[in-house]
Amino acid sequence: MEKIFGRSESLRDVSTHYCPGCGHGIAHRLVAEIIDELGIRQKVIAIAPVGCAVIAYDYWDFDCCEAAHGRACAVATAIKRVRPQNIVFTYQGDGDLAAIGTNETIHAANRGENITVVFINNAIYGMTGGQLAPTTLIGQKASTAQKGRVAKEHGYPLKISEILASLPAVKYVERVSLHSPQEILKTKKALKQAFQNQIAGAGFSLVEILSPCATYWGMSPKAALDWIRDVLSKEFPLGRIK
Repeated sequence: MEKIFGRSESLRDVSTHYCPGCGHGIAHRLVAEIIDELGIRQKVIAIAPVGCAVIAYDYWDFDCCEAAHGRACAVATAIKRVRPQNIVFTYQGDGDLAAIGTNETIHAANRGENITVVFINNAIYGMTGGQLAPTTLIGQKASTAQKGRVAKEHGYPLKISEILASLPAVKYVERVSLHSPQEILKTKKALKQAFQNQIAGAGFSLVEILSPCATYWGMSPKAALDWIRDVLSKEFPLGRIK
């Protein structure tokens, strides 16, 4: 029988530690497939920060570097400037990138650093216990907002992609999702574009991925996918922003 699908060379043969219904495993696979397809595995350096995303280096079989919480874009900037021949990307959750790391993210984008940023938005803090994140929706419950997010108390969900797209040095920003096979294919296409931009020396690229967190949303895996389609993507519209 002809083999038509298999594990990418850039993925390690290990069991997942992620919760049932988590989107990180899908995102990991897409990144690995793209790196293999582009033939850049020996040149890639991934930056994994704190949060659920920190364990990415256990799954990817290429060079990875861990950054302090929120500092992934700063670390990526340093590595890319010292080793411009490498393909450097960050893989960050919404708490890391859009909360403690907002400063590093915005200034790396404003400088037009030639790096690729993979931004996983699940609208909640995952690893640390389901706390309110910058991307948590109005009315959405969290362990630190048990009656739901209130705008006057917590502010509004932060649309980091729209903010970064307004900066003149940013080359490419797109928001995609993992809630269906069709959207996963679009996600892969966007990620590939972001890596190709860096290879071409085009500048800063960010792909925001709406990803399910069934555990801290208090939903079944299927319901979490439906919630992205019916609710989360209404607050964070899908498509190319810049």
